[in-house]
Amino acid sequence: MIMGFSIALVVFSLLLLLLVLMQKGKGGGLSDMFGGGMQASIGGSSVAERNLVRLTVVVGLLWFAVVVALGILMKLDA
Repeated sequence: MIMGFSIALVVFSLLLLLLVLMQKGKGGGLSDMFGGGMQASIGGSSVAERNLVRLTVVVGLLWFAVVVALGILMKLDA
């Protein structure tokens, strides 16, 4: 059981990493202070971007659930 959750944790971690890296940058850096982030504020978010954000949140919640379950299983096993 612990091995299955460990494998799931690795898979969800890699998937979460991939999804976060696919996200579009929102700006907020030093260049935005001088007007460099004007293009980001003009363009709206598309359906694909919203779905990517939703998928990232779902995978993040699943990752968190696996971490908690793995912690409980390891505590009960010891």
